[in-house]
Amino acid sequence: MFRLSVDDEIELGLLESRHAQPLLELNTASREFLRQWLPHIGNLDTVEQIDGFIKAGLKRLADNNGFQAGIWYKGELVGAIGFRYYDWHTRTTEIGYWLGQPYTGKGLMTRATRKMVDYAIRDLGLNRVEIRCATGNTGSRAIPERLGFTLEGILRQAFRLYDNKVDTAVYSMLASEWKNNL
Repeated sequence: MFRLSVDDEIELGLLESRHAQPLLELNTASREFLRQWLPHIGNLDTVEQIDGFIKAGLKRLADNNGFQAGIWYKGELVGAIGFRYYDWHTRTTEIGYWLGQPYTGKGLMTRATRKMVDYAIRDLGLNRVEIRCATGNTGSRAIPERLGFTLEGILRQAFRLYDNKVDTAVYSMLASEWKNNL
């Protein structure tokens, strides 16, 4: 089972079906907040839909193509973070993440993301980690910026957000840069 201790307050652990109900409760409590930028998460409104999200992450793990982890803060499930895929040929991955609204602004996601980048580079031997976010999502963009990622560019109208097409910022961190930042 995947478990990573981030620090004294935060632990990352593989999401399993038994976490569907608490994840649904977190999602429901933060629905409007999440829907601003993550309709694929914010629109999950049943235990079955949340369990599907969890099982998709478990399938990626079984296929050696990423995974989805829960973020526990002081023992409480507060969000999710994961590797969307692994490209073993180019040794690249992309991190996706979300937090329940009451837990934002505390540095939790920056700390969790730092640990995931370190895991990707040191433990998995990957060379490149990407984070992609809507250009208007300043909270999400602040995470790679705090961690020293390079903004590589803006993909114009690369993401569909309801009836709108929004631009996506692409950030990256290379293994050689990460080692120099530690």
